[in-house]
Amino acid sequence: MKKLIIALSAATLMGAAASVQANGEATYKAACFACHGTGAAGAPKYGDKAAWKDRIAAGNEKMYSNSIKGFKGSKGVMPAKGGRADLSDEAVKAAVDYMVAGSK
Repeated sequence: MKKLIIALSAATLMGAAASVQANGEATYKAACFACHGTGAAGAPKYGDKAAWKDRIAAGNEKMYSNSIKGFKGSKGVMPAKGGRADLSDEAVKAAVDYMVAGSK
């Protein structure tokens, strides 16, 4: 019984950690705000509808790919995962979704 409780507790903690990491707003605040809150390196600012319009039109998959793998464009640079290699792809996607939702 103790082994079952310990296993369930570990699974619960791992699930909670994954949930926190995948939370778009939390990821934005912890990892993305430095550029997307200020416009540094040509990053589209959170909430700037004009800056996000063409990116949103290109589709989520394109934004996910550019955010995860990195991108160099005529307007700026997006380092892979914003320079945060410790972020999961899911966390990056959640942050993109959060920024898009706040910039439509």
